Amino acid sequence: MKYRPLHSGWTLSSKDLGEIPASVPGCVHTDLLAAGAIDDPYLDDNEHRLAWIGRTEWTYRTEFTWSPDEHERTDLVCDGLDTVAAITLNGVLVGETANQHRSYRFPVRHLLREGGNELVVRFSPAYEYAEARRAALGERPGAYDEPYPFIRKMACNFGWDWGPTLVTAGIWRPIGLASWSGARLAEVRPLARADGTVRVHVRVDRATEEPVTVTVGGVTVEHRLEGYAGVVELLVPEPELWWPRGHGEQPLYDLTVRLGEQEWRGRIGFRDVELDREAFKLVINGEPVFVRGVNWIPDDCFPSRVTRERLAERFAQATAAGVNLLRVWGGGLYESADFYSLADELGLLVWQDFPFACAAYPEEEPLRSEVEAEARQQVARLAAHPSLVLWCGNNENLEGHADWGWQEKLAGRSWGAGFYHDLLPSIVAELDPARPYWPGSPYSGAPDLPPNDPARGTIHIWDVWNREDYHRYAAYRPRFVAEFGFQGPPAYATLRRASSDEPLTPASSHQKAADGQAKLLRGLGDHLPPPETFDDWHYLTQLNQARAMTFGIERFRALMPHCMGTIVWQLNDCWPVTSWSAIDGDGRRKPLWYALRRVYADRLITIQDGEAALVNDTGEPWSGELCLERRGLDGRPLAKEVVAVYAAPRSVLRVALPPSVATPDDPARELLTARLDGAGAVHCYTEDTAVAYPPAAYDAHAERSAGGYRVTVTASSVLRELALFPDRLDPAASVDEQLVTLLPGESAVFEVSTGRELDPGELTRFPVLRCLNEEVRP
Repeated sequence: MKYRPLHSGWTLSSKDLGEIPASVPGCVHTDLLAAGAIDDPYLDDNEHRLAWIGRTEWTYRTEFTWSPDEHERTDLVCDGLDTVAAITLNGVLVGETANQHRSYRFPVRHLLREGGNELVVRFSPAYEYAEARRAALGERPGAYDEPYPFIRKMACNFGWDWGPTLVTAGIWRPIGLASWSGARLAEVRPLARADGTVRVHVRVDRATEEPVTVTVGGVTVEHRLEGYAGVVELLVPEPELWWPRGHGEQPLYDLTVRLGEQEWRGRIGFRDVELDREAFKLVINGEPVFVRGVNWIPDDCFPSRVTRERLAERFAQATAAGVNLLRVWGGGLYESADFYSLADELGLLVWQDFPFACAAYPEEEPLRSEVEAEARQQVARLAAHPSLVLWCGNNENLEGHADWGWQEKLAGRSWGAGFYHDLLPSIVAELDPARPYWPGSPYSGAPDLPPNDPARGTIHIWDVWNREDYHRYAAYRPRFVAEFGFQGPPAYATLRRASSDEPLTPASSHQKAADGQAKLLRGLGDHLPPPETFDDWHYLTQLNQARAMTFGIERFRALMPHCMGTIVWQLNDCWPVTSWSAIDGDGRRKPLWYALRRVYADRLITIQDGEAALVNDTGEPWSGELCLERRGLDGRPLAKEVVAVYAAPRSVLRVALPPSVATPDDPARELLTARLDGAGAVHCYTEDTAVAYPPAAYDAHAERSAGGYRVTVTASSVLRELALFPDRLDPAASVDEQLVTLLPGESAVFEVSTGRELDPGELTRFPVLRCLNEEVRP
């Protein structure tokens, strides 16, 4: 086996553009940007001026030399073509493609010449292809007036309520020549169970007399294939089990498959996964897991720019916030090998949507065959990963058909039901039988039930944000919340980079959600004061996002085990935008991230409805003396109760607040604190807008530290939601904590990471240092 990448010497051209250098893997937008032919699509309103790119035919061309080798066959291997492509080698058509979610392999030895060869990949406009399919198959309803259901391509390329409309084309994953003789390992699909059994499904391109040898964890089995496929079975005695983070370790075992001189290498983990379908509860190795999840969207509109290092940074941000599951959302992609291997290593569970989202999808040809081909390929590709625990048929399409008025518009035309209830589950059952499949989200477990019923299955909650105050989360008693969120703007430095506005205003931020800016302000409700300046708007709307999600997650975690999971919309962004994310499009942590870290902690105290709920999501009991204090805003203790508590492992203990701390004498001038073993909560008896906060008084000083600066704030008065924003001084700076409430006499230390010399005074005053009851403004 011999592989030669073809990644050099490429050019890009179109009818109206001369040849420019092209990077492979890459895409048209990144090549045009590198050549200075377009402005950055992520800045200002450049997105709208670049719509022509998605309606243009593009040609990639390269030349390479080739010499005959000792092998019998040579294939052109295309790991990812985006999307409608015609491939020619030395002027001869090799093949045509129309699916970004597949890889392709074409025999080309008969076309190769000794010496110089020319390879051309011509991309037709995705819009042209999709609109032609739409004209032939009939209109289908969806969330956006774009033709994405008619092409197998990343749907959010066509724009979303958080993403730009940047319809890409290009050779987005590796391309190269693979030479081989006799037989080739076409597919290796290992399925491992917690009992140590491994069934390695092997498929070869041609029959061979050579045996297949499989090695796992020191156990080696040799198997002679009969025909083109076979299963090699072996047993690893007493394997160490793979667990999700927070439940155990993540041991991985090397697996090697050999066929002659060819070798396939991978890593597997031994674990079992079950889905309690009535309660929608994930059970790993017999142990129920409360999902502390986040939804994952493509981390860049141009996925070839997403490196393993970038994924590792994003995953580290997720795990540091207490996350244990990533839901790969259905408007995006099947992610890279690096994505799933990092999840394996870190113990991050992966829920994988098939790429269908927010629209009725036609089931006719050629789309049905494309869907089947991609699903077979991707299920086989990902089956080895222990982190992958669920296949899900789609995002919100079942709800759309049931509740969004689609049925009348469809007039009997196909809409995807055959994919979600027949084709996809049959493929998963055949190729990955031990991993659960769920037809879509939201879904209540049966086609004749209302899809978004809180009493069953998964729900998405979007009346909050769109219409209702976030306190409405308290009206829900869900089994599993797979999507819910609240918007907030990105970091100041991200806004500053993305906009040339002087000065910045709320309108400087990209905002793709319908009526989004008004919803941000309306969402402040009675919780926070209306902003008077841009700086106020930025701080208050970020704070409100963190508050809203804290309220919802605390409510749902306190329902454990009735509710067994929350998946926040969303972890990340693909560009600089005001959205529901915790990590903005430049990779900076928003205040929501710090709130998630607090509310997704293993142990949580939350005050709700006259009770203190102690959430213990660890394998050990949580016991001790719960200290409850009613205090004045001046810090004076007004009442104190100490309650002996014992919360069993993986449980919630509810403690009724004693009368002396449950009811304040003056809700506007008192608050409640709860503390146990380093965990704590601060609870106001009324909304912040009704609290009689004194003007903030404190001592703050900054000093040099090993990694940057240490900022110490000592309160003379109550300081509500104290926050530090060092990116206003250095875009690369970050801080270890946000949104801290201090009572008089208490101190907080903020560690600022930066490589720059900063003015210590600026670190301790407005607008870098903020709190809700600040008084002094410049």
